[in-house]
Amino acid sequence: MKRLYRSETDKKLGGVCGGLGEYFGLDPVLFRIGFVVATVAGAVPGILPYIVLWILIPTKSALPPEHDDDTTAKSE
Repeated sequence: MKRLYRSETDKKLGGVCGGLGEYFGLDPVLFRIGFVVATVAGAVPGILPYIVLWILIPTKSALPPEHDDDTTAKSE
């Protein structure tokens, strides 16, 4: 199952745009431009969603190992 995480490698501020880019298979720059345009249009429409996503989207290291999708099943 594909899960959304904040990026730990491709981040400028909180890793939100990097994580969105990895999840959707798009360049994170597109998400960064979107947040900047929304912020220039009016500060709240760009900054507030970014902060909310920063709080809600976990990093892979913040989750216990059993929730990590990269782990392989134990062989018996």
